[in-house]
Amino acid sequence: MRDGWIRWPANVAGRFGGEPVAFGGDYNPEQWDESVWPEDARLMREAGVNLVTVGVFAWSALQPGPDRWDFGWLDRVLDLLHANDIAVDLATATASPPPWLTTRFPEVLPVDRDGRTMSQGGRQAWSPSSQVFREHSLALVEKLAARYGGHPALALWHVSNELGGHNSRCYGEASAVAFRGWLRERYGDSLDALNAAWATRVWSQSYSAWEEIQPPRLTFTDSNPTQVLDFDRFSSDQLREQLRAESAVLRRHTPDVPITTNMVLFDAGKNMNYSSWAGDMDLVSSDHYLRPAPDADAELSFSADRARGLATGSPWLLMETATGATSWRPVNPAKRPGQLRRDVFAHVARGADGICFFQWRAGQAGPERFHSAMLPHAGAGSRKFHEVKALGADLAACAEVLGSRTAADCALLFGEEAWWAADRESHPHNGLSYADTALRWYRSLRDAGLTVDVVPPSADLSRYRLIVAPMLYLVSDEDAGALAAAAEAGATVLVTYFSGIVDPLDRVRLGGYPGAFRDLLGVRVEEFAPLLDAETVEIKGVTGPGRVSTWHEQIDLTDAVAEATYAGGDFAGLPAVTRAARGSGEAWYVGGELESEARAALLAALVERSGATAVPHRPGLDAVIRRAADRDYLFLINHGADDAVVAGSGTDLLDGSVHEDEIVVPAGGVRVVASARGATAGA
Repeated sequence: MRDGWIRWPANVAGRFGGEPVAFGGDYNPEQWDESVWPEDARLMREAGVNLVTVGVFAWSALQPGPDRWDFGWLDRVLDLLHANDIAVDLATATASPPPWLTTRFPEVLPVDRDGRTMSQGGRQAWSPSSQVFREHSLALVEKLAARYGGHPALALWHVSNELGGHNSRCYGEASAVAFRGWLRERYGDSLDALNAAWATRVWSQSYSAWEEIQPPRLTFTDSNPTQVLDFDRFSSDQLREQLRAESAVLRRHTPDVPITTNMVLFDAGKNMNYSSWAGDMDLVSSDHYLRPAPDADAELSFSADRARGLATGSPWLLMETATGATSWRPVNPAKRPGQLRRDVFAHVARGADGICFFQWRAGQAGPERFHSAMLPHAGAGSRKFHEVKALGADLAACAEVLGSRTAADCALLFGEEAWWAADRESHPHNGLSYADTALRWYRSLRDAGLTVDVVPPSADLSRYRLIVAPMLYLVSDEDAGALAAAAEAGATVLVTYFSGIVDPLDRVRLGGYPGAFRDLLGVRVEEFAPLLDAETVEIKGVTGPGRVSTWHEQIDLTDAVAEATYAGGDFAGLPAVTRAARGSGEAWYVGGELESEARAALLAALVERSGATAVPHRPGLDAVIRRAADRDYLFLINHGADDAVVAGSGTDLLDGSVHEDEIVVPAGGVRVVASARGATAGA
């Protein structure tokens, strides 16, 4: 068994002839009459389900009152699942407190920046700084761990649910007290050190006592940026402490059962520093819900590659996704024919060794009653359920892929603290989006045929041939140095505008932009020159004839050379894209927001110069390789309306077809072609 992976109960592993691909979803039996449960188990077996998450929102069912406990129903559920060879990812049920807790202790409830106390009635109605919540939640975890730690169905522990997805920032008094304690530890109990770090002489904010410090609550003007950044760090750390506290209880009772918590790696996940959390989990797991956009598959791939990056290349678990529509967006479109299969295999290609959904049975009541499920409202005779059964069979056919690694020698740096700081107000252009900028560069890398590890700036960069750092506004000296060392060692490094501008205290690095990266890039910029919405400027060179929008700047060369120049505007004839030789590698700087065609041309040149592994790109075709000791697995996912033909040989694990010299991927189809290690042809 792989370290950190699911500890499969013997009967589950035996039923599938070895270690199976995890397949299942959230199961909420407490929301249904017990007479439905046997049918659930029967249909789960029919669909090939082998893992379900139980108890996510079950606190009030497990503890109906302060001194009342009811575990009988959960006993029967786990026994039923075990009898049907279905393993359990048991949640600690701490995601949402019961009404009796918030009624007796209203201080548990979180407070928003405007000073409004959130009410019981939704979910995650608790402050991460509430010691009352911590005490009662750990008592619940203790009960669950003691009672079910030895249950034969238990395969995995699931701490809370989407920690911080709704309650990541609390501005109440409990948070104020905890924030002061966190600051005293961070700044060595020195107000002088804090005042210096926060530059509190600006706007007369100097503190003379710790009690004067508050969370960055609503103000007439912009708040102190370093105070806000520290509050972001504190808030993420408070949630991490909840994860650690629950995990400590679980490990004391069940040291051999792996522990995870499901992360949301885009959109709602902005407020958590997941890079610092990953080491606290035995298994990285994430949730992903497809954006309703024309190129939504690019964001799906980005999130999957980020999950693998946080797992440092190890297999990971897709804990939640949707079989069809979600229910919380303005419009919630259904998935198109074949899209579910394509989406799932895009995750598997990028290292997911398990696929789970929210949820097993579509709800009849509650806010998520119109969210899609494995077993929809229409029942077992529905097209959706037949699609789910077919997917279960597909995943079972791919079991030999388990444990193989997705092959990538390109990295995109993505840091949570840079995200927080870059998206703050009072910047030269307040329409910049750190995540969207990263996604644009990622999309272009993917279109160039590259498989990309999305990793934090602190990651080990030694194995990458091409490293892209888009808008890395905040960076530490250590991480900037590591990027420079990677270039010296032979990597091709690309850094974009508005990178290296501030240090970890959000203080501007003096001496000219791009601050921390000036020496690496061999350039110096004295003044930003953001563009108005309607403005564009033409460029030419390695980018081909193209345009920049949103941002450009006058670049002075120190020891770099110009690879593209402005063809018009105020900076006509001056550098727009530069290159500097560094050791056996290169460092490139992009001083404007390139439109997609220019990005594509530039990256084509960088792929060739760096030697990064790329497969020839075909529009609409996603090609990714996973490698085992003696086998390659070429995943081919055709998002297009026409068949795609690629070079390659091997056997498709999904339908058993044998391919020699070329592989035909049907329109909207998927192939997983296995071949001897090193025999995989470029797609």
